[in-house]
Amino acid sequence: MMAMYAANNICKGIVKFAEAGVVRLGGIICNSRKVDNEQAMIEAFAIKLGTKMIHFVPRDNEVQRAEINRKTVIEHDPKHPQADEYRALSRKIDQNTNFVIPTPLTTDELEGLLMEYGIAN
Repeated sequence: MMAMYAANNICKGIVKFAEAGVVRLGGIICNSRKVDNEQAMIEAFAIKLGTKMIHFVPRDNEVQRAEINRKTVIEHDPKHPQADEYRALSRKIDQNTNFVIPTPLTTDELEGLLMEYGIAN
C-alpha cells in the first residue's frame, strides 16, 4: 500500500515537471511482496495512471541470500531463475518506448483501488 502511495506521489511530481520539460513516466514495476491480488491490483493501478506495468518481479528468498553476501542476485547465482527476472526487467526497461504524462489518482481513488482488490479489508 505504501509503495502505491509513493508511486502515485512520484506521478504527481512527474506531472508538475512534465509541463516544463520532457519528464515522463515509463511505467510501473511491481516488486512483489506476495500479497493477495497483487499483480492484478498493480496492473489496474497502472491503467488508471495511464501507463502499464512493465514487469512483475516475483518475490524470492534468493534476493536475501545475495544481499547477505553483499552481492546482486546475478553476481550471487547467475543461473538462478530470479537472476533471469532481473535480466528480463532490464531488457523491458531498455526497450521501453511508452513514456506518458501520468494521471495520478486522488487519495479516495487510490484507497478505493486497495479496497477493490481486498488489500485494505
